[in-house]
Amino acid sequence: MTTEKSQTDPEGPEARNIPVALSSSSVYPLSVHDAFAVARDLGYDGIEVLVTGNAMSQDPQRLRDLSSRYDQPIMAIHAPTLLLTQQVWGSAWNKIEMSAAMAVEVGCDVVVAHPPFRWQGTYATGFAEGVRRIKEDYGVRIAVENMYPWRARGREALMYLPHWDPVPQPYDHVTWDFSHASIAEMDSHKAFRDLGERLSHVHLCDGSNNGKDEHLVPGRGTQPVEESLQYLRDSNWDGVVAVEVSTRKAKGAGEREEWLGETLSFARRHLDRSGVNDTTGSSSLAP
Repeated sequence: MTTEKSQTDPEGPEARNIPVALSSSSVYPLSVHDAFAVARDLGYDGIEVLVTGNAMSQDPQRLRDLSSRYDQPIMAIHAPTLLLTQQVWGSAWNKIEMSAAMAVEVGCDVVVAHPPFRWQGTYATGFAEGVRRIKEDYGVRIAVENMYPWRARGREALMYLPHWDPVPQPYDHVTWDFSHASIAEMDSHKAFRDLGERLSHVHLCDGSNNGKDEHLVPGRGTQPVEESLQYLRDSNWDGVVAVEVSTRKAKGAGEREEWLGETLSFARRHLDRSGVNDTTGSSSLAP
């Protein structure tokens, strides 16, 4: 993973700061090209690319060109495993394999994937073993994202297999999303401790615990985002925090960049290790 812009030597006197990337989903409905431009303008450390039906998001050469043009390394690939991307890259396993191959081509080592839907047959029942095989074949981490229960008339509908909560599952790597945790009524700070070294990637946002997947600017919801980021800061965590804030309701480019700039400042403020002493900065990410 190329993150030289935001790192210092972990063996040196100054602790390595955790990189903050911008997910291309944060500029939707604009394109991945716009995400690179916004990330550079605001001073992000890199990009997480969500693979969608947009041709540019599926083309590693064009993504490498954008990365070079805007001086924004690609830090993660989000596989097209959303409901809205079911037609992208064919079968479920093909989505994961092609995302892993793209990660290798663009120079990052994290692929974000949602857990399977219950109707996806053998893909769902053999998911944990399959992502482990792809990890070994391609040398990238397949970080399974926490989701949330779907509720109808007060009852939970079984949508994901083996479950929407990755904490008790046998996944080697996990992505944590604060908005999803809010819907699931989970404490992200506790989940970070429970996951330990399996926590590989974080989607930074917030949620207000009203059953909606809001992806709010951090601090505007009810999740313990501040404490969770500080826990990462005070631990020897070597992942990437990717901003995944919904800006669809922003009033034009100015407000969109204001929200994303505010989120970047929030992240840097709570992740900054420059004032953390060596004893706290060298602890391990363990419960």
